[in-house]
Amino acid sequence: MEYQAQFLGQPTPWNKGKLVGQKAPLRVSEIWAIRVRLEIYRRVRDLALFNLAIDSKLRGCDLVQLRVNDVCQGGHIAARAIVMQQKTKRPVQFELTAGTRKSLGEWISAAGLRHGDFLFPSRISESPHISTRQYARIVHQWFDEIGLDPTAYSTHTMRRTKPTLIYRRTKNLRAVQLLLGHTRLESTVRYLGIEVDDALEMAEQTDA
Repeated sequence: MEYQAQFLGQPTPWNKGKLVGQKAPLRVSEIWAIRVRLEIYRRVRDLALFNLAIDSKLRGCDLVQLRVNDVCQGGHIAARAIVMQQKTKRPVQFELTAGTRKSLGEWISAAGLRHGDFLFPSRISESPHISTRQYARIVHQWFDEIGLDPTAYSTHTMRRTKPTLIYRRTKNLRAVQLLLGHTRLESTVRYLGIEVDDALEMAEQTDA
């Protein structure tokens, strides 16, 4: 069939032979395995990037374009931030935990970043900030270093991790929907990979 498709001028499907679908979120133990490793080796930028990716729940395209003033208020790292999502053109708010604020402060100081600078500038002169491709390489390095299967995880793992943990602890779909900036509850259901019947039951309980 593949030979026939090529003969007829049809391209081979991009996902042929590849594992596709939802990427697995990180477990708490895996989060700490990466975090401790980055702390031990004093990889200040990576630690700030990792912590912010987990807390913000942003898509890679939004994360790499964050500026210092997106997370800072009056010279201090804010407890909450709000950004406009490129895909949906809707604002989404996220929290910055104490550990994330600390790592961001250390990175901003070490890199000498100013108020309007990109949080994660690129080392390539043609790009003002790290690209989504660079971000993907960094993320896969983290996963590889703690022995995770690279085909089962991706940058989307970073976005899915905290919402999945929140849902497992609270079963509150509406809260997760707001945190992800989804307009429809059905999108959150598919995103978390939970059964529709269970989701509807949880939603009814949440609205009560």
